[in-house]
Amino acid sequence: MAPRSQPTARQVRLGTELRKLRVSAGMSAREVVGILSSTSAQMSQVEAGLSGVSEERLRRLAALYGCGDEALIEALVAMAAERARGWWEEYRGVLLPEFLDLAELEHHARFLKVIGTAHVPGLLQTEDYARAVFTYWVPQPPEHELEAQIEHRMRRRQVLAGDRAVTYEAVVHESVLRTRVADRRVALAQLDELLRQSERPNVTVRVIPFDTDGFAGASAALLYAGGKVPALDTVQRDTPYGSAFLDDASQLLAMRTLLRKVESVSLDSVKSRDFIHRLAKEV
Repeated sequence: MAPRSQPTARQVRLGTELRKLRVSAGMSAREVVGILSSTSAQMSQVEAGLSGVSEERLRRLAALYGCGDEALIEALVAMAAERARGWWEEYRGVLLPEFLDLAELEHHARFLKVIGTAHVPGLLQTEDYARAVFTYWVPQPPEHELEAQIEHRMRRRQVLAGDRAVTYEAVVHESVLRTRVADRRVALAQLDELLRQSERPNVTVRVIPFDTDGFAGASAALLYAGGKVPALDTVQRDTPYGSAFLDDASQLLAMRTLLRKVESVSLDSVKSRDFIHRLAKEV
């Protein structure tokens, strides 16, 4: 089978985890290839996410590496067995791969935690709010791409509803709520949408007011996605050069610490709803 020309972030993550297990076992790729009667090219492609791996081969690798974490092994087996194309694949070739990777990440997450310090988090945005954000990009995307970006963002919201609705917690700064990305009408509709979404049993929205002491996290925006096991958690952060996915153990620990710091200075969900209600009256 020919190598994938454009592996998804999730496929790359599977290969990364297999490489981590090999390195932790103190084994070189050449040693593994010799034992499994494989080739260096095949091993390289699997660890880069360019080629898939069968359940039988994955379990052999885990045993060879002395991995006793059964929960992790089962989670990796489930990742390796994924064959169905998600709805986001409809946008391949239309939108940048990072759009698709983010939708896939949210789809498979056990829980989602997000910090918004620049914009309302994507899953909570109205269509008009999203349009204002995307049209502000330089250069502005062509009309067909703009419409695809907005449609894709709205479809991502489906993870918040239905039988498989994910637990979602968002912390937003007051500056985000007061910033008019478009006009008064869009701003008011966005505040109403935040209140509506926060009524879902699986959605929590918390606010950090301007007058909160001890908040120095203006650059703390992130999305933390819980994996089937903690070792497979992922953090997504926007950068000037695109979207970055972090999965190193030390990075995840740092991001969990950052989340706790931000959450500790935010209002609880009830006070946050009252805060948004009052702010909506001022718009």
